[in-house]
Amino acid sequence: MTFPHKIASFALAALLAAAAAAQAAAATAPPQKQLFQMTPAEAGAYITRMRLAEPDLRKRIAAIGRRNLGQPYALNLLGEFPYQIHDALPLFSLAQSDCVVFAEHTYAMALSRNWEEFFWMLQRIRYKDGVIGVASRNHYTEQDWNQNNAWLLTDVSRQLAGDFAASYQLTVDRQRFLRTQHHTEVSLPVQVSTEYYVPKERVDGVLAQLEQGDMVNVVSLRDGAYLTTHVGLIVTASDGKRMFLNSAEPQVREESFEQFAARAAEREQQNARAGRNGRKLAGFKFLRLNDAIVVPPALPQPRP
Repeated sequence: MTFPHKIASFALAALLAAAAAAQAAAATAPPQKQLFQMTPAEAGAYITRMRLAEPDLRKRIAAIGRRNLGQPYALNLLGEFPYQIHDALPLFSLAQSDCVVFAEHTYAMALSRNWEEFFWMLQRIRYKDGVIGVASRNHYTEQDWNQNNAWLLTDVSRQLAGDFAASYQLTVDRQRFLRTQHHTEVSLPVQVSTEYYVPKERVDGVLAQLEQGDMVNVVSLRDGAYLTTHVGLIVTASDGKRMFLNSAEPQVREESFEQFAARAAEREQQNARAGRNGRKLAGFKFLRLNDAIVVPPALPQPRP
């Protein structure tokens, strides 16, 4: 064997040894943490890495949302504490989520470069004009959350559904809601709006027009009244199929719209057998992630 051949042989052996060592290290390395397992410091570092590693906002939203798969579900997680003390619920939660908390945290993280920016962005999304307070929180999906975050997403339900679009009248009495649910007295007018949605029977015909990062509002019917009762995000599977990424009992999951509809149908059947007047799936509203996103400044936090 000539000298150059020996060098080549040694180099190949070194490469093979390095590859074997890397495989062994990967096999024994601790599993990658999900977001809900991270500390705020770890989550902040992750946000920074994701901003550098994935410049495409839609892909970043999908990646961050999926990094929370398995996050335990809990209802009534957040409040205004310590800004307000009508309850002791905090302004953010990494360990658990409900459907709205999951969507808000995912969007806020994807739009941010670090923890400080995420925390500010979360409040900008969660509250009207970014002003923290129970009266300025986006309580109603259609008339609060969707409208106050029009800089981020645009309701395209009517355009997607075309001739098959369905609609309902939504009446919201925020003054009564805040008084009875949060013991907060404010003077606010009753608001009435017309909301368009895609009937559940027609959803398969519009899914191909949706993109990662778009938002889903699940429209339900009970006692003749329609209301958004659940939200989530659109992500795409490896085969291009549009999937529904959402936080629902018992944890964050990624499922097809057929699977979601089947779960809804099963719940409706259980309610019927038990004689309960439960909600029924009516359809979906879809909000398109805006192409040009300019985050508006928050209004000043009012002094007491």
